[in-house]
Amino acid sequence: MAGDSGQSRSRPQISVVVPCFGCTGTLVPLHERLTSVLEQLVDSHEIVFVDDRGPQDQWPVLSKIAARDGRVRVIRMSRNFGQQIAITAGLAECNGDYAVIMDCDLQDPPEFIPNLLEAARKGFDIVYASRQMGDPAGRRLANRLYFWLMNKVAGSGADPSHGSFSLISRQVIDAYLRFKEHERHYLFILRWLGFDSVSLIYERHSRQIGKSSYTLKTLLKHSIRGFFFQSTAPLMWILWLGLACAAFSAGLGIVFIVMAFVGNPPEGFTALMTVNLIMGSIILTCIGGMGLYVARMDL
Repeated sequence: MAGDSGQSRSRPQISVVVPCFGCTGTLVPLHERLTSVLEQLVDSHEIVFVDDRGPQDQWPVLSKIAARDGRVRVIRMSRNFGQQIAITAGLAECNGDYAVIMDCDLQDPPEFIPNLLEAARKGFDIVYASRQMGDPAGRRLANRLYFWLMNKVAGSGADPSHGSFSLISRQVIDAYLRFKEHERHYLFILRWLGFDSVSLIYERHSRQIGKSSYTLKTLLKHSIRGFFFQSTAPLMWILWLGLACAAFSAGLGIVFIVMAFVGNPPEGFTALMTVNLIMGSIILTCIGGMGLYVARMDL
C-alpha cells in the first residue's frame, strides 16, 4: 500500500470506504452524489477511495478528486490484492464514528446512506443493505446456491441478499481490524463478531458503465475462501467420513472372518480391499482430528 493524500483532521461523523477496481468512468459521478448526500446528512464526513490497481489507471482521476475536495482521502495499493483486502485497507485508514462500505460502480445508491445511518442511530452496530434486483439471473442463482450451501454445511446464517454495502460503527471497525488473516471475507467476519445488527431492503441499480470484475473463476475462488474461513465444518466432515469408513470396514472385516470360519473364505483380492478400506479410514480420521487441532491454534 502506498500513498495517502489525506491530512490529519478531527474525527468525522461518517466515513465512506470505496474499494475501486475497473470503475474509472463512475468515480466522478460517485463522488458528486456522495458529497451531495453527506453534506445534507452530517456536519463532517470523509470519503476514502482505495485504488486496488485494476486494469484501468484510476489514480489520476482519484488524485484530481482529492485535490478538489479536502474531505477525500485516496489510498493506492502496491498491487491488486482484491476487494476484501481493499476494504480492510480503507477501514484501517478511516476516522469516522461510522463507516459505510460500498462498491464504486454506482449499483449501490449513495442516496440510501441516510437510511443506514438512521438505523445505526437506533442502536445497531451493523446495518446490512439487503439488495433486490440489479444482478443477472444467473449470478443471483449462483449466489443463492452458495449461501444455501454455507448455511447448511457451516451453519453461517448468512443472507444471500447481503453484499458489501453496509454501515458499521467505530466499535465494529476496531474489532474487525483485529483480524490479521490474509484470506478473509468481510460479511462472514461481521457475522462472526456478533454485534447487534439489522437489515434494510433497497433496490440495487443495474450497472451502467463497464462490467463486473468478478468472473466465474474469481467467484469460485472467493466462494472457496469464504467457505473455509467461515467454519471448521469441512474438517468435521472429514472426521465423520473417516469414522463412517472405519465402521464400514470393521463390519466388512467381521463378515469375512465369519465366512472364513464357516468354510467359505473370501478371495485374496477382497481381503486386500478390506485392508485398504481400514487403512484409508484411519488416515481420514487422523487428518480430520489433526485439522481440528490446527484450526484451533492461535498462529
